[in-house]
Amino acid sequence: MMKYKILSVIILVIYFFQTLFVSYGGVGSDSLSYFGIASDLPKPQTDLFPLGYPFLLRMAHFFTKDYFWASKLLNFIFTGTILLFSWQKKFYFRETVLLFTGKTFYFVFFGAMSEAPFIFFMYFLFYFLHEIFSGKKNLYLNALGGSLVLLCMFASRYSGIYIYLSILLFTILTFFKLKDKAYFKALLFFLVVSGVEIGGYLLFNYLYFGSFTGENLRGKPVFVSYIYVVRDFLGLANAVDPFIGIKPASNSWGSIAFQCIVFILDVFILLYLIKYYKKAKETSLHYFHILLWTMAAVYGVAVMISGYFQQIEEMGVRLMAASNVCLFFSFLILYFQRNSSDKMVWRVSCFFFIFLVIYGMKDPGNYLANKKQIEPQMSKFKDKTYLYNDEKNLVTTATYHFPIINRSFKYNHTNSQKGKLKESIAGTLNPQIKWVKYDTVKDRSKVLYTSQLNFD
Repeated sequence: MMKYKILSVIILVIYFFQTLFVSYGGVGSDSLSYFGIASDLPKPQTDLFPLGYPFLLRMAHFFTKDYFWASKLLNFIFTGTILLFSWQKKFYFRETVLLFTGKTFYFVFFGAMSEAPFIFFMYFLFYFLHEIFSGKKNLYLNALGGSLVLLCMFASRYSGIYIYLSILLFTILTFFKLKDKAYFKALLFFLVVSGVEIGGYLLFNYLYFGSFTGENLRGKPVFVSYIYVVRDFLGLANAVDPFIGIKPASNSWGSIAFQCIVFILDVFILLYLIKYYKKAKETSLHYFHILLWTMAAVYGVAVMISGYFQQIEEMGVRLMAASNVCLFFSFLILYFQRNSSDKMVWRVSCFFFIFLVIYGMKDPGNYLANKKQIEPQMSKFKDKTYLYNDEKNLVTTATYHFPIINRSFKYNHTNSQKGKLKESIAGTLNPQIKWVKYDTVKDRSKVLYTSQLNFD
């Protein structure tokens, strides 16, 4: 067990410090939107994104006075709390540590994104559901706790509604098998209370903003070509893979061929996971594992379908985060129950964690140095209302050389382009200057263009 404690400390340190050595610091466009909403509190101006993450950012900002460091503080609290809780409560500590070696935990706690609180609260949803299905004492108290963390998930990302629907579907499908179980009434209580809480949040949005989830602010569905349908399907399938989530942005034949190879690997991983899933029937928590798989399937498919009605990014590690965590956690629990030795899973997990850390440094830089250059310039633009990247045509290409095969290839890192860097840093330093995706503001005097900012 000592090696897991040591690894947990290493994870905590790496998770916190790594983004400092990446040029963009883990701050993307969505991060700026959340920073902007946080800076508007207590008078939010939009419900395009739920208020949970901005509220937490605003609280952390009270101590840090900087939204970048506020996001870092929150991620540190999220990771540290999960690890400490798991250890103190003896709630699958080994399994929890290994979750942090996987691609999803690494990705969501890497930068400033709403998936971080979403997955954080989801972990505690696992705990409360586990306690309910274990049939232990305080069933209704655990059901109440589970409903509260599910509300927090929904307040972090609207897609939390798919988690609720997956649990509801599970309960309907297993009604006749569970109705005589001691925990069945507690599960129903959880669904009723959760439904009321989520409904209350939607009612608040409607009364305050005039819409339930900012649906009037979302772009109209765009034409989806067959190649993006294929990429979405491959992204959905990749939810079964605990470690590999590489998905090239290019639609070239080479890129698609690579993704198809990953898909074949995903199929073998799925078959391997199913082997352990079948063994869940021999455990007292059989239905807990069925629920985790139901949550993974319903959430993944629902997000993919909703993507065709909204302008959201294609399926990948980020959007499939919840599904991946459900499957990986279920597998780890069953693996340790069925195997006396942890050598294989330990070695594989450590190897891929090292790989993820190295891969995360594929475009190294000094974020704090970049931030320091932009910071003194921002005082000249206090009167600006909007922020726009007008340097999208200035493309910086990174070249990677593989000596073994003596081949090189070039790649454009979106978040590390000069215009994008300036945009993310400026939007972090002053979130009241709202970033816009398109240059449609007629009064150009209100716009801070990235070309007005300079790097040495």
